[in-house]
Parts: sequence; structure tokens; C-alpha cells
Amino acid sequence: MDKISTFISTYFDWFYITVPGTVDIIEILILSFFIYRIMLWFKQSRAWTLLKGIVMIVLFTAIAAMFQFNTILYLLKNAFSVGIIAVVILFQPEFRRGLEQLGRKKLINYIIRDGEDDGVISEKTIYELVKTAQVLSANRTGALIVIENEVALGEYIDTGIPIDAVVTNQLLLNIFEHNTPLHDGAVIIRKNRVVSATCYLPLSANDSINKELGTRHRAGIGISEVSDSMTLIVSEETGSISIAQGGELFRNLDSEGVRSHLQTLCKEYNGRKSHRSSGVRPVKRRKRVVVENKNKASRKEADENEK
Repeated sequence: MDKISTFISTYFDWFYITVPGTVDIIEILILSFFIYRIMLWFKQSRAWTLLKGIVMIVLFTAIAAMFQFNTILYLLKNAFSVGIIAVVILFQPEFRRGLEQLGRKKLINYIIRDGEDDGVISEKTIYELVKTAQVLSANRTGALIVIENEVALGEYIDTGIPIDAVVTNQLLLNIFEHNTPLHDGAVIIRKNRVVSATCYLPLSANDSINKELGTRHRAGIGISEVSDSMTLIVSEETGSISIAQGGELFRNLDSEGVRSHLQTLCKEYNGRKSHRSSGVRPVKRRKRVVVENKNKASRKEADENEK
């Protein structure tokens, strides 16, 4: 009998589950909340890419430990302390920004702030953007409007002046009006709201871009090369409307062309969202730089210029 009791206590102790108390439940909820907020902050900054890299390193370390790759484990162990210091140095602006945002927010608002996914932009926002592009093009008023997609543009939003207003035709026209304080730089839209104006964007260093394009177009292509955003560009010289996405520039678009690109952006986002929920990974487009035109002959000429 004693042998049976010993056997049960030795091999079946794991079967008994301790019932958590009130304090344990509160601790679990608090930790879950902070982990969720940290993950959300990661996703809204450049650190999201870092987090995915860390996960890959952890998985690689686990595999090395499983197969007892002692040399690899030794190297990883010695690189760990240096890696932490390197991460803090490289992402110091993100960490500082996160702490500043936490200090500026009221606790209740920070807790109940919704994190729902409303998509990239709505049909109403598409209508307002198309209408804005028409008026700006007719008046030959230069404009640079960036629509944030899945990759967060926080570091570029912080270079501008906060707006936080619903996207409307009147607001955008007023922002880009000549001699107004906000007309220089880019406007960034996040989920149907103008979050910032006069933002600085990275310029594309691609030598194959047509030399006739100015800084506004290079900035639009530049931001599309480092993110999955879409940029609406109106030329001040010619009034032509262009869209930059994925390192590509689509030129001389009419209203229907602009609407089509914006609707495609929403469809692609919803498609990726449904693929993630179903566990199927979508096929990514190969990144390239192309200058498109409404006229097919001009498309061919642009390709020859790139060569």
C-alpha cells in the first residue's frame, strides 16, 4: 500500500491543480493588462520588428539547447548582455517616447482606450480624399498626404504638429493652402483621422526615379519604401495627382484612379486580416520602382528612362 501511495505521489502530483485565490486572480489580471499594453506599444513603434527578431532568437536558442549545441549556446550566452545594451541604445527614442506618453495620459483614459481594428480608412474618408485631390489639382496646390497602414509611423508623426481631427475635405484644403503655417511637409492619416501635419519624411535614394520629380515625390516614394503606407501626392507645378506605395509611383491619376488605389488599399488590408485569422499567409508583391501613367505609351517611356 505504501508503494502505491509513493508511486501516485511521485508521478501524479502534477495532476492536482491549485485553485487560485482572489489575490492570484488580481495579479494575473494586472500582469495581463501590462503585457497587453506593452505588446500594443511595441506594435505601434519600430520596436515591433525588434520584438519579432527577439522571438526568433529565443526559438533558435531553444532549438540549440534541445540538441545540445554547446558552442552556439556559449556564443549566445556571451552575446546576451551586449545585446541588451545595444537594444537600449538603438531604441532609446522609442523607450523614451513610450514613457513620456505614459506620463502624459490619464490612467483611466489609458486603460479604457480602445485598441479595436477599424481598418485603414473608411469609404467616407476615401470620398474626402478624392474630393480634396480634385480641388488641389485644379488649383495647382502642392500636397503630401500619407495614409498609415499596418506599419506604425509614430516616429514620423512626432516630427509634425499634432492635429487629431476627422478627415474632411475642408480641413485638408485649409492645411495645404499657400502661406498657412501647416502647408509645408506631409499630413499623416491614421484610421480616418488626421493625426499630424508638417511632418518630415525620408527621401528616396533610388537613382532610377525620374529626374523631373521633385522633393515632394521623392518623399512620397521614400516613406513607401520603409513602410506599407500609401501616399497621395499633388504636384504644385503641374497639378498632377500621383500615388506612392511599396516603392512604386503611379502618376497622372484621375479621380477614379485615386479612388481605385485607396479602395485597393482597404481590400488588401482586409485580405491580410482574414488570412491571418484563417492561418493562411498571403503572397507578398515583389518590391520595385515603377513610374506609371494613364497613357500606356508614357509608361513605356518611363521604363526606358529608368534603364
